[in-house]
Amino acid sequence: MPRLSPETLPEIQRAIAESGLDGWLLYDFRGTNPIARDFLGFGDVHLSRRIFVLIPREGVPVAITHNIEQGAWRDWPATWRRERYSSWRALESFLHALVGGLRIAMEYSPGDAVPYLDRIPAGVLELVRGTGATVTTSGELVSRFYAAWSAD
Repeated sequence: MPRLSPETLPEIQRAIAESGLDGWLLYDFRGTNPIARDFLGFGDVHLSRRIFVLIPREGVPVAITHNIEQGAWRDWPATWRRERYSSWRALESFLHALVGGLRIAMEYSPGDAVPYLDRIPAGVLELVRGTGATVTTSGELVSRFYAAWSAD
């Protein structure tokens, strides 16, 4: 499985564009989304605060991270944006500015049809939709970049 990196970014962005999306929004809180954790390279790292990472159709990825958990982001490319929050109001403000009005994919499965994929809590889905974003399933992207068989 490829991780998000400057080398893999162009292929991921091509897939996002081919899907007619503005971006792919990854979310995790305390390991609830192993897809996002693995894709971001946080497999064994303990994060106790919410994170969001937008991979846009064009441009650089943007991470929204908590101020007290910056060590985990030491390998985040310096040319990619990282917004830091301390309060839930700041988190919501960054999120609104980042995805408001966009059509984005998340690890969401309508009707829980694919339980393995359904990793976004209902409250987070409401929060993201409350920005004016349209959320679709990331199923095709996950199949292409996360759940694909390797040569091994």
